[in-house]
Amino acid sequence: MNLTRMLSTGAALVALSVATPATAQQDFTMSIIHTNDVHSRVDQVTATGSFCTPQNAEQNRCFGGYPRLATKIRELRAARPNPVLLDAGDVFQGTLFYTLAKSDAVKPFLNALGYDAMTLGNHEFDDGPAELAKFLDGLRVPVVTANIDVSKEPRLQNKWLSHRVLVVGGQRVGVIGLTTRETTVTSSPGDTVAFGEHVEALKREVAALQAVGVNKIIALTHVGTGEDQALARAVDGVDVFVGGHSHTLLHNGADNRKEGPYPIVVNTPSGAPALVVSAFYGGIFLGDLQVTFDSRGVVKAWEGDTILMDAKIAREPELQAMVERMSAPLAELRARPVGTAGVALDGSNASCRFGECNFGNLIADAMLGAARPQGATIAIQNGGGIRTSIPEGQVTFGQILEVLPFSNSLATFQIEGAEIVAALENGVGRADNPQNEGTGRFPQVAGMRYSFDPSKPAGSRIVSVEVRAADGSFAPIDRAALYTLVTNDFVRKGGDGYAMFKDKAKNAYDAGPNLEDVVADFIRTRGTVAPQAEGRITRVN
Repeated sequence: MNLTRMLSTGAALVALSVATPATAQQDFTMSIIHTNDVHSRVDQVTATGSFCTPQNAEQNRCFGGYPRLATKIRELRAARPNPVLLDAGDVFQGTLFYTLAKSDAVKPFLNALGYDAMTLGNHEFDDGPAELAKFLDGLRVPVVTANIDVSKEPRLQNKWLSHRVLVVGGQRVGVIGLTTRETTVTSSPGDTVAFGEHVEALKREVAALQAVGVNKIIALTHVGTGEDQALARAVDGVDVFVGGHSHTLLHNGADNRKEGPYPIVVNTPSGAPALVVSAFYGGIFLGDLQVTFDSRGVVKAWEGDTILMDAKIAREPELQAMVERMSAPLAELRARPVGTAGVALDGSNASCRFGECNFGNLIADAMLGAARPQGATIAIQNGGGIRTSIPEGQVTFGQILEVLPFSNSLATFQIEGAEIVAALENGVGRADNPQNEGTGRFPQVAGMRYSFDPSKPAGSRIVSVEVRAADGSFAPIDRAALYTLVTNDFVRKGGDGYAMFKDKAKNAYDAGPNLEDVVADFIRTRGTVAPQAEGRITRVN
């Protein structure tokens, strides 16, 4: 079988200048099959997105993977009216596949599945414009994003369009892309790429589509479900928001991970409904939405849900063979034992981006231990840098690389206590709502403890901050004193909104050992680790 677009339905793609006329005015039903935030989970994973062990697989406790998605996508394309396949970004980063092969780990699968369009996520910029340009060269999936300015970055010029028009069942359907404007602080796009406002870009592209008679419009966004709903309330003309970035599970069944129904229905300024959908992350769920438009292009009916990609769904043989070929060189690294987890190491977004998590404590402790020779007494690790969990039992180096895939180095510096308090305010500034953008900035800590009140306005949420002394006692932070702090180099350079670490740091050194090696050594020297959530972070009210 030819893997090139082997699953494509042949939905036509046209530029506006050659758009075909709409068919006679009548109700029209189409299907939107969608993924988001797969994060290089090309192979099946556990329910938390971590590596699927042979034991997990034998117990049918593994989900997703492109081969399994391929099977279900083919089935839906055959069964649904006028289907299109869309991806809402963040195909990069998160597994050993990406750590070792970068974008070459995901591009063949996207080409094989034959997506009709995708947008760019913030993590597509993790390795800078050069890696993204390499990914886009040879990618046969049309890319759309309307709010990125690459006029100063020639490597990315003419690589995507702001919107596309698909001809689906004889009807023209516009697809507008958006990428989170926070990419400059949550990834590494460099100084040559700029990200504009979402509302302004969306209104501009809607007007352009409507001007040529396109009245069925999808926003394919990587801005988060909360922002999608805000956009729907602010902008007329978009019928469906197919979203990513916040890893939100919208689902109609019983699942304790879900954050709302599928779809969420929002009233636009005109009163017309807009549908907001999202399918969790890691390829663990697949979105399946059917939408009926009236003769004016207004949504009049809908049905669908996110579908769990469990072991009952067979894996497509040729794609599975490709996964196995790519897995071979990873096996030795993945299997290298480091130590034992006496408890499950919780690195989930729900835990580490909104409060104290035991894995955050372990990582911060490891950082602080490694930097004590340089005088560090406080460690801060951004929760968004913790990408998955590790179950109780043997811990391998491969698992640690999946938890910490960014190849960050330790960074040490001196900074005043007042700036540390400001940093904590930044860290908890998005922790009031799981649908917020930028929740990855949440600070996991060692050598200190703090409390915060998420009901207060951002910027005034920190209630108390105490620093641990050499004898183990705690005392209130001295805002005028100078402290030596350790973090990762991404945060030290201002990532995740920590501008004070970039602008106010003294004697900064960003070229310490790699964070994944520091954590591996920490576990190795102890043999067994069993970190607890022990009151370092208190969420009041």
